[in-house]
Amino acid sequence: MPEVTLVRGTVVTMNPSRSIIDDGAVAISGTTIVAVGPFTDVVAEHAGALVVGSADDLVVPGYINAHQHLTGDRLIQSSIPDNLPPGDAIFSWAVPVHAEHQPADDLLSATLTLLEGLGNGITTTVEAGTVAHPDQVAAAARRVGARVTLGTWGWDVEQGPFAAPAAEVLDRQRAVLAGNHGPLVTPWVTLVGHDLMSDELVSGASALARAEQTNLTFHLSPTTSDPQQYLARTGRRPVEHLADLGVLGPELLIAHGVHLDDAEVALLTETQTAVAACPWAYVRLGQGTTREFRHLDLWRGGGRVALGCDAENAGDSVDGLRAAALFAGLAKDVPMDPTIFGAHDAFELLTIRGAEAIGMGDTIGSLEVGKQADVVVHDRSGLAWQPHADDVILQLVWGSDGRSVREVYVAGRHVIADAESTQVATAELAEQAQAAGRALLARAGIETTPRWR
Repeated sequence: MPEVTLVRGTVVTMNPSRSIIDDGAVAISGTTIVAVGPFTDVVAEHAGALVVGSADDLVVPGYINAHQHLTGDRLIQSSIPDNLPPGDAIFSWAVPVHAEHQPADDLLSATLTLLEGLGNGITTTVEAGTVAHPDQVAAAARRVGARVTLGTWGWDVEQGPFAAPAAEVLDRQRAVLAGNHGPLVTPWVTLVGHDLMSDELVSGASALARAEQTNLTFHLSPTTSDPQQYLARTGRRPVEHLADLGVLGPELLIAHGVHLDDAEVALLTETQTAVAACPWAYVRLGQGTTREFRHLDLWRGGGRVALGCDAENAGDSVDGLRAAALFAGLAKDVPMDPTIFGAHDAFELLTIRGAEAIGMGDTIGSLEVGKQADVVVHDRSGLAWQPHADDVILQLVWGSDGRSVREVYVAGRHVIADAESTQVATAELAEQAQAAGRALLARAGIETTPRWR
């Protein structure tokens, strides 16, 4: 096997000048990018290197999925009805399912979700903080070759699966941080969030993340419920209360932040607290993102924003390009101004800006020498790509999705080749998923009743 691999195509670098190289190449050696430039120049520097792709392909950085539940929903994918009252999907479906998740379910669920993401070009996934068996999720990431952040359940409510006193929850987080999970698995402190964390817990989690020089993530304000509950409990809106506790800062990634007021947007921007926006979840669940779309306000003010796909009964599809297109559409339609935000801005959130938001901008998110070799190749030979547009980003975001991904490298490892996993036999996984999903629903006592039969 040659020591250097050249990935050929039109190269979208996402470097500071946003250079695009027609018939370019990215040279990979080990885990690292060692050259980026015109194909003729790069191949001359690396004679005898293996060449993957052609001049007609599109080569982009690996996509960042900044909020994804890796367990629970996957084994009952797209099964929760989309016409339930607010909260019913959580307490009648998600909570019972998570309570019955066994270690083998965590392994299978994470394997399926990460494989789907990889097949759609997602090389880095931020786990959302609802994993019962983190060792199994780490094993899944190693098995398929994905880059992930890893956490475990963290909430100190009175009742709920894996709920515990704050001190016990923090010990659980410390155990994850201390684990040896492999080079592509970065442990984070993870809480469920909402109003399901005491001040003691969230302050302790923040202090732990800072002491261990890692990140903290939790859910906040996807609906109006969190603001209402924080106002009733503390007299302050959620972000204001967290600011008073000293929790905000660049190491914090808040999932959602749909229902924010102007003061909260300003606080998040000033403290450089990152926000993961999951637009498909808000639309599917009817959470009101079209009313205000404060993520656009955050972005316009210089805030740190990334894109997420969320659970498979919220965003459903683990496809970053779908999320990018919807985000761009909302950013145009809500203010009724198509000039503010577009495909190029959304693609930044999916790549370099997303990497920066999760604290990894120095190592991933762009195709530059010295960075990790997280590289995605889109096959542009299909009819959907004909003719090739001069502006490749317009065509990629508005006219494509993850289905055109053919090759994926993560830290130089070729994990998707010719649109198939090089690590896992997917046909066997499909059979396992069917059986495990039925068994999980039965243990949770949930009967599915399709609307049409």
